[in-house]
Amino acid sequence: MNEEIDNKESSDKPAAGSAAAEAAAVGAPAERAPATFRALIGEKLAMTRVFTEAGESRSATVVRAGPCPVLRVKTADSKDGYNAVLLGFGARADKGVNKPEAGQFKQFGVSPVRWLREVRVPDAKTYKVGQVVDLAGRFSPGDYVDVQGVSKGRGFAGVMKRHGFHGLPASHGASDKQRSPGSLTSRRSLGKVLKGQRMAGHHGARTFTTHKIEVVSVDEQNHLIYLNGAVPGPKGSQVLILETVKTRKRYVAPKRPAVLRDKMGNIIKGAGAKARATAETKAKAVEKK
Repeated sequence: MNEEIDNKESSDKPAAGSAAAEAAAVGAPAERAPATFRALIGEKLAMTRVFTEAGESRSATVVRAGPCPVLRVKTADSKDGYNAVLLGFGARADKGVNKPEAGQFKQFGVSPVRWLREVRVPDAKTYKVGQVVDLAGRFSPGDYVDVQGVSKGRGFAGVMKRHGFHGLPASHGASDKQRSPGSLTSRRSLGKVLKGQRMAGHHGARTFTTHKIEVVSVDEQNHLIYLNGAVPGPKGSQVLILETVKTRKRYVAPKRPAVLRDKMGNIIKGAGAKARATAETKAKAVEKK
């Protein structure tokens, strides 16, 4: 899996195969943005399996996040009327940039980048154009993040695949209608198809935000972050990693009372207090070591 990720990074053009070279390609200086800014543009690389310190196996999505140069700062006092920071990510060949985009990048003072994303901030006065947002010190294992991405496009799909319809009976005179949506309206009511009626149409390719994804591991040197479970979008797609808007910001392991079991694995009744005392004694012995 590590070899697959390394090959993916080395195939990116025109970067030289590392995140540091990519930062130099977009003209990013060494000054870092404040650590309170917790947002990064990333690229979904692959899925793998990670083992925690407790020996637990976790399925994780590997995302190459940052470095992202700050290209523009918008403030509420300016003509923009709101506080936001414009980030860039990924190197881009000059031949694929049209004249309006080339003029924008020239105004920013950087080489063309692949993706641009704007992130709202409470106060934009602490940010400056040219700062770099990287992974170091922003997210740590156990943090909850919200990941935004565009789902896989499925093309034109019927109601059974798009909305999960069960379909019509396959017997009693039903001919070639098993996957049809059925009746759409009736003359007894309004006599027309109402807005929002679930029908066949384009499926996927929509922007989704998955909330409270746990950060399993962080590789600051290679700019890789491992997120628990799945992330919207296919491999190689853009994702935006943000601090979760939910109340709980970090994962807290539940405290389960220790129990005693016999040789067959059955719980010994009435031994809960004794088992907890034994577990506490072992934990204290480990701490002393």
